[in-house]
Amino acid sequence: MQFAKGKLLAIGGAEDKGTDLEAGGIMRNNLNFFELGILRRIVEETGGINSRIEVVTTASMIPYEVGDNYMNAFGKIGCTDIGVLHIRNRAEANNEEYLERIRNCDAVMFSGGNQLRLTSTFGGTKFLQILLERYYGEENFLIAGTSAGAMAMSNTMIYEGNAARAHLKGEVKITTGLGFIDDVIIDSHFEKRGRFGRLAQAVASNPGCIGIGLGEDTGMLVTGGNSLEAIGSGLVVILDGHDIGHSNIADIPDGCPISIENMKVHFCEKGNGYKVSERLFIPEVSDGALVKKQVRVE
Repeated sequence: MQFAKGKLLAIGGAEDKGTDLEAGGIMRNNLNFFELGILRRIVEETGGINSRIEVVTTASMIPYEVGDNYMNAFGKIGCTDIGVLHIRNRAEANNEEYLERIRNCDAVMFSGGNQLRLTSTFGGTKFLQILLERYYGEENFLIAGTSAGAMAMSNTMIYEGNAARAHLKGEVKITTGLGFIDDVIIDSHFEKRGRFGRLAQAVASNPGCIGIGLGEDTGMLVTGGNSLEAIGSGLVVILDGHDIGHSNIADIPDGCPISIENMKVHFCEKGNGYKVSERLFIPEVSDGALVKKQVRVE
């Protein structure tokens, strides 16, 4: 696993942007946006409210609305140096103005939408090359992504799969992601959209990878390309297929139910940690660093 000096923040989607407070809502399941919100964590990890953050709306079919929402949301927590990149095709991804902006920002955030639009637009471009160079070479540079933007972060990426049919071989489609982190597969909106079976099939097909299922308004902060910290108001599910015993996935025809033995499942709440290469669950994270209190998962 290649060591990365920068940070990733993969978000499961529907991160609280404070809009229900404006509407007068008082019954909430999410943590308080202004004190514990995921977007505030992005700002903190990049050095504070004076950070320059570029929001990339390529995955979305409503890019201008999405961009405005993020500018307003970051503004609520005092971060106003926000740019929006409405990149719609590969030619624009190599636009020198955009390249210069990502060379000089503190963080890049990919919005939700369609993750295949991200990989087909940025794969092999100078834009992606610069991001990879900065992520692996610069401390405190952060790449965030929500929903599709989170799913595209890994080298192995789910791009299609109906949750109701995910127990059937061939129903989960996998391709190459943007490659910011190896040996993981990320899924989003995990609980709300019932995607356990989808991620399980992806891991069963790629048992060298750890599956990370992100609940809404929930994320994983990745440091060193290996150490994970759960943040936000919901649940992160870790699927570990390293010790799978019986598996029929290679032998059955498409459309048949899969059969898997001994896939391990871990549930992480805010403050729990995990080390990917060691397959190590950590009950506590202190001050953004994984503390010594560790439990080896056998």
